[in-house]
Amino acid sequence: MSLTLAQDPAADALLDKDPLALLTGMLLDQQVPMERAFAAPAELARRLGTDHLDAREIAEHDPDALVALFSATPALHRYPKSMAARVQALAAAIVERYDGDVTGIWSDVADGKELFRRLAALPGFGTQKAQIFTALLGKQRGVTPAGWREAAGNYGEEGARRSVADVVDQASLEQVRDFKQKAKAAARAAT
Repeated sequence: MSLTLAQDPAADALLDKDPLALLTGMLLDQQVPMERAFAAPAELARRLGTDHLDAREIAEHDPDALVALFSATPALHRYPKSMAARVQALAAAIVERYDGDVTGIWSDVADGKELFRRLAALPGFGTQKAQIFTALLGKQRGVTPAGWREAAGNYGEEGARRSVADVVDQASLEQVRDFKQKAKAAARAAT
């Protein structure tokens, strides 16, 4: 299954072939539209002069120069300075813990709990982001260690339309947006 998270063929092609781009898109998926977050890795790769993202290269990149890449028009995120630092911290953690190979996060996990724990331990990832990425890996990337759905919480439910893990086309993107709007409205009404 080809990814359609950026809703742009070239950006989605990078997400399909480059697990670091996918993980970076997930990191950036906050306070900007999902499509913008998942398109940013392709633009970052272009600005770096390459066709993929390399954890070691990003980790060792001059921090100010990386901020400049994130800040160039159009900015890669609403908060380019802080997100450049988060992406660099994520890359450094992947280099340190997985020798630069992002697939090391999930390639040898014993179960879904371990996958979730490894994701939640990454810079910029918390419980919810780790659950969503666990669900994305299971639903769309074939990473399905025992117990992955449980580790993903509600995001792992079959047929759910709660998050980026459930976006497979324009229609499912609209269903996810509708779910999120209703959840926000319910939360406001509760307070």
